[in-house]
Order: sequence, then structure tokens, then C-alpha cells
Amino acid sequence: MDLNEIKDPSFLKELDIRQLNQLAQDIRYFLINNISKTGGHLSSNLGIVELTIALHYVFNSPKDKILFDVGHQSYVHKILTGRANQFKTLRKYQGLSGFQKRCESSHDVWEAGHSSTALSGAVAMAIARDLNNQDYSVIPVVGDAAMVGGESLEALNHLGSINNKVIIILNDNQMAIGKSVGGFGDFLSSIRLSGTYNNLKQDYRNITSKNKIGKMVFNVSKRVKDFVKHGLIDDTIFEDFGVDYLGPVNGHDLDDLIRVLNLAKISKTSVVVHVVTKKGRGYRYAENDYAGKWHGIAPFNVNDGTIKHP
Repeated sequence: MDLNEIKDPSFLKELDIRQLNQLAQDIRYFLINNISKTGGHLSSNLGIVELTIALHYVFNSPKDKILFDVGHQSYVHKILTGRANQFKTLRKYQGLSGFQKRCESSHDVWEAGHSSTALSGAVAMAIARDLNNQDYSVIPVVGDAAMVGGESLEALNHLGSINNKVIIILNDNQMAIGKSVGGFGDFLSSIRLSGTYNNLKQDYRNITSKNKIGKMVFNVSKRVKDFVKHGLIDDTIFEDFGVDYLGPVNGHDLDDLIRVLNLAKISKTSVVVHVVTKKGRGYRYAENDYAGKWHGIAPFNVNDGTIKHP
């Protein structure tokens, strides 16, 4: 499809899985070719294509608030919210910002270029929502490295002590600018290798797709809460903070992403959705980058990955 014709994300709800996957391919092609001319954050955005599509498919932006921690991985969000035709001006004077920018779009509800701030902002939005008796979801997308920042941990600790629901997307791409170290990184590694995701997927499908009782999961809040708490991983770090956990989920499988995000959406409590993604996915030079070269890249030649010199 012509991405320049996109006005807002509502069109996604009319597409089937095949069409959504084709859209993901189109977006990757668009990102690689446009960033090769302007420079920009390539790897992080290639890794979050399916996740961003699924978020906008399940939720209703700008009513629902989607926040990207740091914000340099919001290019796909910008495309889906009607800004593809501005990508020639990316990071240029008076052009398209490389981060979320509130004056640029009503879909940009958070504005930051610093790590580990989105979760605290999301908690504040959820508290304000409930004080005003409003009804919308708050969904911060936080990377695995940003999740261990002090402000993120303070916000997580606060969230576990209150009844204001936030849906936290943990984007676990296993590759920050610098290698993640410490207990949290070890925890994520053990979860990825545990096989729990496969059990989650099968259990979820068994419950929701075979009989009328399964469909009641979407209507009976207690069943949802019990499934979230007991059908996944017992006693995670997040549950120790008082927040439920879903995952890990394959961040490049749209069908599974949509299933689990819908489950998180109808949960009555705050929940972490652990999504495992591949940074640089779809462009081999970026996929195989372990030195951080393709995190933020100058204009480059698409065919061989070499930097264009003025």
C-alpha cells in the first residue's frame, strides 16, 4: 500500500493478518529506503514494526495513550498516524522530529529524548485518568535496558502499590547501545529460554478458541485476572512488585501479539507484556550489528551498508 496515504491508524482494524503482515513488509522497505537518505534511528524501528502495528490494531490512539520510552523508536508510530509523507524531512530544521513530539500530532502524548521516563509518565496519566473518571488505556513501551533505569524502577514500585491500571510493554530486543548487565538481564535471559511462551500460546488458544466457555474469558474479569496471574510465569520480578506478567511473546508474530494485547487490555490490573524482538529485523547489516553502528546511522547505501560520504 502507499504509506503516504495513511491518515490515522483506524484503517488497521479492517485488515486481516495476511494484510497486516504485508503492511509490516511495506513499512520495513519504507524505513530502510528513507533512512538511507536522511540518516536516523534504523535498528530500533525495524525491530518494533509488528509490535507497533499490533498496538494500534488493538488500542485506539489518540484516546488510548501510547508512550515510547526515549522515543527514537517511534518512526513506525509516526507512519501509522499519518506522517509518512514527511519522512524526507526527518531530523531536519522544521522537519519531522526523530522523537515523539506533542505539537506534531495528537497521537504523540509523551515527549522525551532520555531513557527511563515513560513509565513514570504513564503512572501519572493513569492516576489522572481515574481521578477524572475517564476510560482509556495507558501503554508505555519500554526497552529492556530502560526498564532497569532508576526512574523506571521507582515508577514500577509505585504502580504496584496503587490500583491505577497501566499496560507496560517490555520491548526486549536484547541489544541496548551498551550490553545490559546485572540481575534483570539474567532474569530476562532465563525467561526467554524457559519455553514458557510456547505454553502460554497453547494454553491461551485452548481457552479462547474452542468453546463458549473460552470466549467468556473476554467478558468475565475474574477469569481474566486469574489467567493472567496463574497461567503464565509464577513469581516473576514484576509480580514481586505487585504487577502481573504476560509473556514472553514473539514480537514478530502479529497473530500472537494481537491475542496477548487483547488479553492485557481486558485485565483489571496493571500488567507487563514481555515482547521479545530482534533489533534491525529485515535488514541483514542491522540485524548482525553488535557494535551499535546501526542504532543511529548516517545516510548509507542500501545494497552494501556502506556510509555515504558527502
